[in-house]
Amino acid sequence: MELRQKLILASGSPRRVDLLKQAGIEPARLMPMDLDETPKKSEHPRSLARRLSADKAKAAYQQIRKDLAWNNSYVLAADTVVAVGRRILPKADLVQEASSALHLLSGRSHWVFTGVCLIAPDGTVRQKIVETKVRFKRLSGYDIECYLASGEWRGKAGAYGIQGIAGSFVQKLVGSYTNVVGLPLFETLQMLQGEGYDVHTGWTEG
Repeated sequence: MELRQKLILASGSPRRVDLLKQAGIEPARLMPMDLDETPKKSEHPRSLARRLSADKAKAAYQQIRKDLAWNNSYVLAADTVVAVGRRILPKADLVQEASSALHLLSGRSHWVFTGVCLIAPDGTVRQKIVETKVRFKRLSGYDIECYLASGEWRGKAGAYGIQGIAGSFVQKLVGSYTNVVGLPLFETLQMLQGEGYDVHTGWTEG
């Protein structure tokens, strides 16, 4: 029974770890998968989130199948994509990338798609795509300059993290907030429960 309750998170994202802990779930192991995340030609943002989350989960599952200590575990993966229309905004690594993204998001709505993929111990694969519509206020040049100086944009899809300073940019949000952070908790826990994972284990002390 204890083995069946081990959850492997195929991600190194501290935000996803924090979200799971917020829901009372402590991943037994983090297994970030180093995959090429380049969108395919004409690939829709939803399709990209679906494909990458599945690829990450399957890659991690294949690795643990070789290890008896982990082969009865649940594997969870997620991938978050930010898009304006069909234009996908990559994870920003350079200041110029972040600046371009923030100017594009300023004063308009965009979509955040998170693909969540769960592989149960018996190999059953479940997947869900969650989408949230976010509208930013009109950002001044000084807003963008100061946000870039904060460094909070680094490595984040769309060049912002809603759980930080950029939360003050959000004029309107329709859908799941935790989806924008990186892992839609309601849908994720429903998937886990549907495959027999006891999400309540960590809710009580001791």
